[in-house]
Amino acid sequence: MDTAELIEIVNREGQLLADAVTEAGVDAPVPTCPDWRVRDLLSHIGQVHGWVARIVDEGLTDPVRPTLQPAPADAELVSWYREVHGRMVGTLTDADPELKCFTFLPTEFPLGFWARRQAHETAIHRVDAESARGGALSPFTPEFAADGVDELLVGFHSLDRSRVRTDTPRTLRVRATDHDAVWTMRLSQDVPHTVRDGEGAADCELSGPAADLYLALWNRLPITALHTEGDEKLAELWREHSSI
Repeated sequence: MDTAELIEIVNREGQLLADAVTEAGVDAPVPTCPDWRVRDLLSHIGQVHGWVARIVDEGLTDPVRPTLQPAPADAELVSWYREVHGRMVGTLTDADPELKCFTFLPTEFPLGFWARRQAHETAIHRVDAESARGGALSPFTPEFAADGVDELLVGFHSLDRSRVRTDTPRTLRVRATDHDAVWTMRLSQDVPHTVRDGEGAADCELSGPAADLYLALWNRLPITALHTEGDEKLAELWREHSSI
């Protein structure tokens, strides 16, 4: 997906998130994040947006942690979020496509990295907000959902902090049934290694529509929402240890 399209998604998902929060109320519990109320969700995502806007706007090249500042009072929380989100969208839109700045995954195109990361960050937390509100979730396109699975498997779970490990080598396959996307994760005591193909045998395969894969692998749907073939213990391993 290209950067301009991802920025449009960031914009749309943030608006949906704010609308859902307005309907839910900031004191509502978040079923998909049991330790949170909606105010915690909004405070978190707003601080992340502000962090990203600063990195991109100032072209910061050294690692920088989010500045954790107290969020405003409940009555001002939604308007604060809309302002921070809009500022980040504007910063991404106006940035030089050749921008060089800090990212926490390898990339040749930092602006594209941050547009992608914030598209999925906002989308997943929009699901959290809509879960707190109740009712149907806004849909994802298969293309966007598959991109989110790819970022998760190929990106986040290539980092040392991934806890999806096995004592003996095992293979987990993930397949979208409504999109031409399949991933094979080779698991061991080391960092998982993921390739974008379905070659060779797998000990377990998880399959389903891309949107279901996206939400289940991000732990917003139960892993049992997916079709499982093979060793179900690998599906359970994912459920217990994939949180990032």
